[in-house]
Amino acid sequence: MKKIIVTKKNEVEEEINSGAMTRLAGVSKNLSNATNIHMAIASIPTDRCSTTHFHTNCESAIYVLSGKGLFLHGNNLEIEEEISQGDFIFVPEGALHQPINTGDKVLELIVARNTPIEIVEEKPDLGRKDC
Repeated sequence: MKKIIVTKKNEVEEEINSGAMTRLAGVSKNLSNATNIHMAIASIPTDRCSTTHFHTNCESAIYVLSGKGLFLHGNNLEIEEEISQGDFIFVPEGALHQPINTGDKVLELIVARNTPIEIVEEKPDLGRKDC
């Protein structure tokens, strides 16, 4: 019989921070021995952002749990889309992006990926630097 793993909120795994964004995994290789999926909650404080980056080995699905902000994307981050609670975002493998909190409370994002371990490449010369 296959084993189901329940990760309690006090058992989540703190992952690598990206700029001001912190991420806590609930489904990961370490926590649940996942082989094809990863799920976490990312938090970005008010007036802050993640680094500009892309994932070289996976797609991401993001759900905006609370707050509002901008999601920058495109070859030079020339596209700025407003995001808010209830929005879904699909990020293909290799797509450059940077989420920014523009609201008055923490921007919380549920992030799911099709791999248990992501490979991230940052592009510090692009995107917002004032956050």
